[in-house]
Amino acid sequence: MYPSGEGLHVAIMTDETGWHTRQLQAALRARGASGRCIDLADCHIDTTQAWHGLVIPGFGRHLPDAALVRGIAGGSFEQVTKRLGVLHALRELGVPVYNDARAIERSVDKSMTSLLLHAADIPTPPTWATESLAQARRIAMREGAAGHAVVLKPLFGSQGKGLQLVGDVAGVHHPVPELGEAYGSLAYMQRFVPATANPGFDWRVLVVGGRAVTAMRRVSDGWIHNIAQGARCEPAELTPPLAALAERAAAALGLDYAGVDMIPCAGGAVQVLEVNGVAAWRGLQRVTGFNIARAIVDDLLDRKLAAARADGMAGAGRRA
Repeated sequence: MYPSGEGLHVAIMTDETGWHTRQLQAALRARGASGRCIDLADCHIDTTQAWHGLVIPGFGRHLPDAALVRGIAGGSFEQVTKRLGVLHALRELGVPVYNDARAIERSVDKSMTSLLLHAADIPTPPTWATESLAQARRIAMREGAAGHAVVLKPLFGSQGKGLQLVGDVAGVHHPVPELGEAYGSLAYMQRFVPATANPGFDWRVLVVGGRAVTAMRRVSDGWIHNIAQGARCEPAELTPPLAALAERAAAALGLDYAGVDMIPCAGGAVQVLEVNGVAAWRGLQRVTGFNIARAIVDDLLDRKLAAARADGMAGAGRRA
């Protein structure tokens, strides 16, 4: 255990600074550590500069003691590959990365999230991902004939942007539109889960270090329950079934911290819709009685970094 965090230097990987990064920096200071905001776009590889071959702004020839991933800017395939490569490299060089690149890749790609949830036997809506517009339209026709609407989502989308209903919508068939640039020429679709209450809602459960720690209901008069789309936050009881399901979902993706979105279904069942590996928590903080950033930082220092230090010492002992 490292109760103080004294003298530790943590890189907060983010493409924008603001409320979340200030919260994390304050939580790190409270533990005697420092947090420097770094845009992964500004990091690069230079094998002439240091033994490790990475250039992390503000760290000179040194590496951070840990990296906490708050955001990764979009870009070309090559740019994003390099940015994730920096996170991969930090992990391989022994720097604890929270969440690491492998986990982020699983959660950012919604189709991989759905696949891993399904493989782990976690209840989630039927899901399809295809590059064939004709196949996507056949799926929507088949689902519509069975009386189901289908949600078409951007594969890498967030904040409820770009969602639309296809298939049977209020008794009228809506075909899958041309996919184009907005969807990356790929159809990622989930069977729509009708609301079981009026107004409708879903749950956002925050998992930190494998444990569900807080929850809220996101309530909306429409069918999209994202805060960015106008939904309102309400406190929610973190019941044992909700907590257990959220923890299983985060574990299936190998996430250190995660925002798990779940929705009630007919008959009292619950399904996992999405798992966010760079989860925002500003709305959740408004209905939570403890400091979420502090919980994340405590888990980073007391579990993730402590385990990495212990592994390092054990490895040194084996090599001695």
